[in-house]
Amino acid sequence: MVKLNRIYTRTGDAGTTGLVDGSRLPKHAARMAAIGAVDEANSVIGAALCALAGSSHAGALIHIQNDLFDLGADLATPGEDFAPSPMTLRIVPAQVTWLEQAIDALNANLAPLTSFILPGGSEAAARVHVGRAAARRAERAMTALAAETQVNPAALAYVNRLSDYLFVLARAINAAGSGDVLWVPGQNR
Repeated sequence: MVKLNRIYTRTGDAGTTGLVDGSRLPKHAARMAAIGAVDEANSVIGAALCALAGSSHAGALIHIQNDLFDLGADLATPGEDFAPSPMTLRIVPAQVTWLEQAIDALNANLAPLTSFILPGGSEAAARVHVGRAAARRAERAMTALAAETQVNPAALAYVNRLSDYLFVLARAINAAGSGDVLWVPGQNR
């Protein structure tokens, strides 16, 4: 269990931050950019939850928020051993499978896409689309990190599936209400 008595430690005042193994990195390092992008995606999903409070989708988003904390811990743990242990929190393939099953369940009731859709529709769907874009930013940051050092393959798969899940969730929310907003190519020429 995490216990925080003080929020500020002053250890980062010189522009570095600590990792799980005790090493320190500049706050602008690729690893820290990836961790920050995952945190941002989690925060945006929290905002989407506000619009979905009490809905059947809220539990899944809370589940995902917990997974995103696991993902942040995974990224904050350098090394090449991606097996979880009592001392190391790692994203595992079962978390990716859970997302895939959630995507399939939502998508089963949706009409096939006949056009690209614009991010919007209802307020809740629009917020979920912002979460999708934030998840894609996290994925770009994680793949940039992976170009420098090894990253847990399950973590990369998880963040990729997350944006897919959020896309399908936004469609499902709109299907139950105002409907998707379709892109009309060249509409404003």
